[in-house]
Amino acid sequence: MTGRQGRVQLAVTALVALAVVVGVVLAGRGDSRPAAAPAGPAGRPAGATGTAAPADAPPVVVPGRPGEPAATRAAQEVRDAAAPRYNGLDVWYVRMMIPHHQQAVEMATLAPDRAADPRVRAVADRIRAAQGPEIGVLRGWLGARDLPAEVAGHDHGTMRGMQSAEAMRELAAARGADFDRLFVRMMTAHHEGAVTMSTDLLKVGADQTLQEFANAVAVEQSAEIARLRDLVGA
Repeated sequence: MTGRQGRVQLAVTALVALAVVVGVVLAGRGDSRPAAAPAGPAGRPAGATGTAAPADAPPVVVPGRPGEPAATRAAQEVRDAAAPRYNGLDVWYVRMMIPHHQQAVEMATLAPDRAADPRVRAVADRIRAAQGPEIGVLRGWLGARDLPAEVAGHDHGTMRGMQSAEAMRELAAARGADFDRLFVRMMTAHHEGAVTMSTDLLKVGADQTLQEFANAVAVEQSAEIARLRDLVGA
């Protein structure tokens, strides 16, 4: 191969590499969500290698090393190495929703020994079954990004729907129909707070996983509010 042919091949390889890079950048720019907050690391869990392409994705041209030809590989073998995107409001939502869910589980745990209406006990069982695992999901989201769960100096009692320590003591002391009425009233207010928090995040959040999580919370807890109100005419 002559020197001229070698230079032509190098130029072609460089152009292919540039086209691939530009294509990846433009694909990333297609996401119109807010950029990640600079204050928080946007890392991924240890060992993660990105997101695989769908099975029907077209093949990808992968540039070779200098002087080597480009290669065509199946899209499933090429992963997006970009860090997951989130913003400060995503982080705030997760940190607030953990104690919010914890209080709902605490309230629901009181029902088996205190509720008179079996339907109240059934609602409480559903709340424990749903929100307990969701706390684990939220903690995992923070852990994957090396973010602490606690917010120093924050009073969780100021969150929407959170019940005061006095109200929680009153609920724990109640029995029978009195417990049922208190539980329905307090859990309804608690769910309404979670729905508002989740609806707010849907407007401003950047993380796709949290968008799906918040949407599920808003839908499921809105339905739960309707069931609670039907129980004792709250």
